[in-house]
Amino acid sequence: MTPIITVDNVQKSFKKQLVLDNITLEVQPGNIYALLGDNGAGKSTLLKIITGLLNSDQGTVRVNDFDVNKQLRQIQRLFSFSAQTSSVDDILTGYENLALIAKLRHVANPNQTATDLLAQFKLTEAAKKRVADYSGGMRRRLDLAMSLVGNPEILFLDEPTTGLDPSSRNDLWQTIRDLKAQGKTIFLTTQYLEEADQLADQVGFLRDGKIIATGTPQEMKHLAGPEKLTLTFLTSDQLAQVLPLLHDFAVQTLDDVSISVELPESISTVLEILNRLTVHKLKPTTFQVTTPSLDDVFLKLTKGA
Repeated sequence: MTPIITVDNVQKSFKKQLVLDNITLEVQPGNIYALLGDNGAGKSTLLKIITGLLNSDQGTVRVNDFDVNKQLRQIQRLFSFSAQTSSVDDILTGYENLALIAKLRHVANPNQTATDLLAQFKLTEAAKKRVADYSGGMRRRLDLAMSLVGNPEILFLDEPTTGLDPSSRNDLWQTIRDLKAQGKTIFLTTQYLEEADQLADQVGFLRDGKIIATGTPQEMKHLAGPEKLTLTFLTSDQLAQVLPLLHDFAVQTLDDVSISVELPESISTVLEILNRLTVHKLKPTTFQVTTPSLDDVFLKLTKGA
């Protein structure tokens, strides 16, 4: 499949500070790509370069096979960009904000467009309320609704859930999933590892201006190591009997009664371990399979770097 977004060896400096260092990435159509990184990592700078708001020092960016440096007008018809700072007008109502954007974008029926988007983003009851009185989650939903005026193929979302409470964040995550289900391609930046894990088809880790790892969330988790089985026994004597039985596994002793076993093949390895214990009548008091998270990956990558 041909990527809808291609970034090739993009570099950017501000004065003598190198902000982006030979960034290369691809985004497939209909996918969600999450660019992860701390504040100051260069996420927003890269997003501005991809959307033509900022020129790179070197490298190329192509969106739907158009060159950002040469064919920006064609590209701008394809996407919408929702920045960290909300673009809604506090004085206007939610309906008025949407109708205004629809008119500015020369949508055929701006009033109906505003009504439909308010319904889609569950803002109908707040349609006539001034945006100054909206909650943070409502403002963010309205901002995202405004970015959909004109039905763009691609959405660029710069840290879309920053500052939201957990409930509002979950609501916005579901909205983003719904947009993907409609066939939208979504490129988002985030500091939240859980957000990337929940939403993304592809993840890129940006650190000090470089992408230090990329892949699916599951592939990224494998960088932190395999799944592990934690076993706890009633006494240290029981644990002493267990260890010889698991001599051919990668076992780590956690304390006097607990061990952790690496699971290169999760289900089959767990079954083999539990079968050996059952045969020898060694019953653990608790056992738990744990999977590495993107937090584990991030800590390993940044520590390694």
